[in-house]
Amino acid sequence: MLIFVIVLLVIWAILAVLGFAIKGLIWLAIIGLILFVATAIIGFIRRAARRK
Repeated sequence: MLIFVIVLLVIWAILAVLGFAIKGLIWLAIIGLILFVATAIIGFIRRAARRK
C-alpha cells in the first residue's frame, strides 16, 4: 500500500509541474496539487492507524 501511495504522489507532482510549465494547463497544476495533498494526508492517516 505504501508503494501505491508513493507512486500516486509522484504522478500528482509531475502533473502539477506540467501544469505550471504550460500556461494553458494551470488547472492541471491546481488539480495535481490538490490530489498530491489529499493522497499524502490519506497515506499518513492510514499509516498512523496501522501502527495502533
